[in-house]
Amino acid sequence: MSEATSPASNSVLYVPHGGGPLPLLGDPAHQQLTEFLKTIPAELVRPSAIVVISAHWEQPVASITSAPSPSIIYDYGGFPKESYRIQYPAPGDPELAISMADLLQNQGIQARLDDRRGFDHGLFVPLKLMYPEANIPCVQLSLLNNLDARAHIRIGQALAKLEQQNILFLGSGLSFHNLKALLTHLPGQVDEQNEAFENWLVETCTSSAISTGERAQRLVDWTQAPFARYCHPREEHLLPLQVCFGIKQTAAKLVFDGSIMGKRSTAYLW
Repeated sequence: MSEATSPASNSVLYVPHGGGPLPLLGDPAHQQLTEFLKTIPAELVRPSAIVVISAHWEQPVASITSAPSPSIIYDYGGFPKESYRIQYPAPGDPELAISMADLLQNQGIQARLDDRRGFDHGLFVPLKLMYPEANIPCVQLSLLNNLDARAHIRIGQALAKLEQQNILFLGSGLSFHNLKALLTHLPGQVDEQNEAFENWLVETCTSSAISTGERAQRLVDWTQAPFARYCHPREEHLLPLQVCFGIKQTAAKLVFDGSIMGKRSTAYLW
């Protein structure tokens, strides 16, 4: 694992990664997101390594990429040819992957190393905008396919022990992920259900009036939020946020509140 030039606290960031490769293709409906991803590194200490929790990798046990030079996975379809020529040749970090697996297993969480799995678009789309040089070692962590919110908070709690390593933990998902609603949105239309859920999520993640225990419980019981299942018919794009919260277990800072494909979406920094 790369060593930081000086001790630094780990940063934790949950971001929307948009629709497939569209943020990298100049899509106007992703302009606000693209600008955010390009500028957010200015608020961070440059990391020595990046751990990405992607919505696009689910496994029965927590799985961690461990190859020294992972490939690229074009895990989308129906986009222009240039979408399948995108490169992000960031190195892997086998030593960090081993450390992560050990921490998870020490907390009773099953984990495995995967030296064949490459980086999916949940990693390379945001990072190509954030760190286009692709010279920071990256490791990708899967979700659990049981999609249990509490279990993902526990994963974050276990990984919190990677202290003072100058790691950026990047939860890569989308705070609104109803594909049918995204694809049928009418320009200028306000989606009150989308707004209500995002208001709940902003309060849950950022309010200093909410205790750590209450914040955790709200994120475990997220389906009780207003219009939760409308905004997330399936929760895989929200669960990276639960992992992020588990790492820090404090109130976050709202760093993006904008429109993606006509729907409101938010991002958080701990």
